[in-house]
Amino acid sequence: MDQTTAPGPPGPRRPRAPGAARGAGSGDTAGAGSGLPRTVRIGYGLGSLATGTFGTVPGLILLYYLTDVLAVPAVVAGAAVFVPKAWDVVINPLVGAAADRSRAQGGSRRPFLLAGALTLPPLFALLFVAPPWHGVGAAAYVAVFFLLAATAYAVFQVPYVTMPAEMTEDPVERGRVLGWRVGFLGVAILLSGALAPALAHAGGDTPAGYRTMGVVVAVLLAAGMLGAWRATRHAPVAARGETEASLRAQLAAVRDDGAFAALAGMWTIQALAVGVMLAGVQYFATYTLGSPSAVTPLFACMIAPLALVMPLWNRLARTHGAAHAQRCASWLFTGAAVLLSGTPYTHVAVGYTAVALVGVAYAGLQLLPLTMLAQTLSADASRTGRRRAATFTGLWTAAETLAMALGPALFALVLAVTGFRSSGAGEEVAQPPVARAGITAGTSLLPALLSLVALRLLRRYRRESEAGAAVPGTGPDALRARRRRPCTETERN
Repeated sequence: MDQTTAPGPPGPRRPRAPGAARGAGSGDTAGAGSGLPRTVRIGYGLGSLATGTFGTVPGLILLYYLTDVLAVPAVVAGAAVFVPKAWDVVINPLVGAAADRSRAQGGSRRPFLLAGALTLPPLFALLFVAPPWHGVGAAAYVAVFFLLAATAYAVFQVPYVTMPAEMTEDPVERGRVLGWRVGFLGVAILLSGALAPALAHAGGDTPAGYRTMGVVVAVLLAAGMLGAWRATRHAPVAARGETEASLRAQLAAVRDDGAFAALAGMWTIQALAVGVMLAGVQYFATYTLGSPSAVTPLFACMIAPLALVMPLWNRLARTHGAAHAQRCASWLFTGAAVLLSGTPYTHVAVGYTAVALVGVAYAGLQLLPLTMLAQTLSADASRTGRRRAATFTGLWTAAETLAMALGPALFALVLAVTGFRSSGAGEEVAQPPVARAGITAGTSLLPALLSLVALRLLRRYRRESEAGAAVPGTGPDALRARRRRPCTETERN
């Protein structure tokens, strides 16, 4: 490794020359105290229009599209949704290694962003242009194009998630970058989560409605991905990464960093809880609330609080630590999910209130793990003297996408066990009472149980951090001490 790229104590701060923040290209460097151009922060955030959309829409409606439009049995539909996303466990680390290798050799991550931007939108549109097939044939078509779309998404997402840790070594500036990213993420989730079901149901759950929806969402994906690719052309580079030689070496690096392993495990289980709930929302609207179109106001209640409460979660993280704030968000998510299970026995207002509380928690669950991830990547570089950001984020995104794939698959298993009856477009099939009960429990109690498991892993992460294994200075005591004294050289890095 070139020693000039290794982290070290910063030199004295010098006045920045006019225009110094605006790099001439991706090869420019920025010290720990350099501020990023506003256009770079905002432009980088645009990429979340794509990551938020692709992370939301398939999980929200793809399983329902298979079971209630293409008459695919629940077990087969679950496999068609799960297998392509499980492929990410293999492809994401490989993309991460390739992106690290390119960066270490003086290249840029931006060509990966462009490749994903040119391939994902058309593949997503084709995903919902299935031939007039039903059952296994339709499931096979969807699975193939979902696999291709997941691969294209990995090519974009893995380098994209890595970039904040390389654009600046200043944790405050990194927080600003992530703030824009999470802000656009909220916009993407709200826009795509409300728009996609509305377009799909506009014609009465017909294939034509889903085709229209696929094209519109593809345009949104292209806008976010191409916007991020273009806007980051002036992004500076504070540090270059390096790659692990093999997948085994990448996994060994994770085992060596106990805090990252616990954090990734927590994020995976929490993402699984969210994935199960997202997969169940459309079924909850149709069979518990009695209206397929109710999914739009339900989703709006969930996502509307995102922009409003995000600053509050950020403030709580600054004052008490990101891990403490994450614990609060997880407990709120758990309680709100349990409250949602009472909707069939109380009033519809209880369901909407519970979903709104889930939305408040969801804002924190989107922001706080990313904050802890950025801290962990920086701490790993300080501890080992190596830049392995994309190696870790490749495994991180693989775990996330696997969890989001397992969510619909797990919910499909609930449907199959409780005797859910699939149907074609325009058909009305009466569901047995046990299937309706399974839909309610799968949307509420199952995510609550998974969230409790994530809380246990969060406690492990805090123990690792407090023991000094990975993330120095992020515990509550350390943060209180930092407010009483200037930052040390190590903390500034």
